[in-house]
Amino acid sequence: MSRMRTWLKTFLLIELLRGMAVTIRQFFAPKVTLNYPEEKAPQSPRFRGLHALRRYPNGQERCIACKMCEAVCPAQAITIDSDVSEDGTRRTTRYDIDLFKCIYCGFCEEACPVDAIVETRIHEYHFENRGENVMTKEKLLAVGDRYEAMIAADKSADAPYR
Repeated sequence: MSRMRTWLKTFLLIELLRGMAVTIRQFFAPKVTLNYPEEKAPQSPRFRGLHALRRYPNGQERCIACKMCEAVCPAQAITIDSDVSEDGTRRTTRYDIDLFKCIYCGFCEEACPVDAIVETRIHEYHFENRGENVMTKEKLLAVGDRYEAMIAADKSADAPYR
């Protein structure tokens, strides 16, 4: 009996008809496609995108060169050099993040004791020339200065969960 059933399934192309039924059902189902540049999907305030270095309200950079972010980075994408400034505080002379190595895990942000390094919600960026993938201290501070309002709003929205 099972031999006859197998022969009938093969001859009548049952599997093909089931596949065509699925195709027809999906053809008439409502579409969920977004027209990306014009329409954007909602983003969580916890989204991890482009990095930024923050400053205090008085304009002084927050990073104290503790190198905890460099130590905790699993991809070893962060390079920090530090020096003691004139006022006796330790500050970074070099703070580089190689975005090709970075896996956007957020460990650097979690390890920072002064909230100096953050990952913003910016995900629309590209590189045209060799070497642009390395975010230097100046680039990171510029991103932080430009998007400080968004970063502060995301931090305050996330504060009840920390």
